[in-house]
Amino acid sequence: MDIVVLCGGLSMERDVSLKSGAMIAKALRENGHRAVLIDAFFGYTGTYSDPHEIFEKPVDDRAAEIPADVPDLEAVKASRRQDNASRVGDNLVEVCRAADIVFLGLHGADGEDGRLQAMFDIAGIKYTGSGHLGSACAMDKETAKRLMAASGVRVAEGVNVTRATAHAPAPFLPCVVKPRSGGSSVGTSIARNEQEYADALGLGFAYADELLVERYIEGREIDVGVLAGEALPPIEIRPKSGFFDYKNKYQDGVTDEICPIPDLAEDLDAALREAAVKVYGALGLEVYARMDFIVDRDGRAWCLEANTLPGMTPASLLPKEAGVAGIGYNELCERILAESMRRYA
Repeated sequence: MDIVVLCGGLSMERDVSLKSGAMIAKALRENGHRAVLIDAFFGYTGTYSDPHEIFEKPVDDRAAEIPADVPDLEAVKASRRQDNASRVGDNLVEVCRAADIVFLGLHGADGEDGRLQAMFDIAGIKYTGSGHLGSACAMDKETAKRLMAASGVRVAEGVNVTRATAHAPAPFLPCVVKPRSGGSSVGTSIARNEQEYADALGLGFAYADELLVERYIEGREIDVGVLAGEALPPIEIRPKSGFFDYKNKYQDGVTDEICPIPDLAEDLDAALREAAVKVYGALGLEVYARMDFIVDRDGRAWCLEANTLPGMTPASLLPKEAGVAGIGYNELCERILAESMRRYA
């Protein structure tokens, strides 16, 4: 098939997405497809008389390492030659329409929040992963929590905080402060006193106008991927310092990621998988996703959030879980592709 792999974009997870996209495109070409990697924000920067020509041109498989810091999006905007306010490249729809399907390697805003999916639905462009509604519900953490709770999945107590209500004391301490919509723990902090809470609000508001403040739950962080409605083996995340923030997610050697989990009781393993599949269904997700949990000292699993386009870098959690289940990286990409195409059959 002729496939456009979309990555980059204009979100704080841009650098992670560039790495995911490069790995996905390489795997798809090794699987026999003609895959072209395109940055959603810049569009296709080459020339063509017919967009179908782009699938015949030489490709570059190089994938840059992910920096420790979040990207400077203002610098990214300034580097684009297109003189307009669009968050996608001028020719993006045209080149994506020429593909048999678009493989979404995007993360965060303009990729994981449903807006791009809605645009593609209107334009009649096929794409991988969840549809626009499930994507939007999962990205909005407050909406996701309500749907998860209604399905019987345990979620942490939380409240929304805006700039207008930020003067009030912390609703509970310790607490977690994070943007209501976002990913990769960008703008997220753990606050244990009022000063730390004020600092956490300041950091969070640098990335979003509305924050979610949740009661902090101490425990083991365990994530569970779902592929085609079936749960993958759980994976435990153990940062060597701090919590699983942006740096600890993507820098080598700073976090232990354990899968399979040797000391995970069978009943807890089953409960986590069941909860992950419940969340997948409650949010209306499709094809694949990854759910993040905290297991407290009493062995209870609390769902933190759902990721509709989880990372696909070599260090990412979902490919590691799939590998333990006997699904190699290239096969995982092929399964995502095939499952997505079934939606359009």
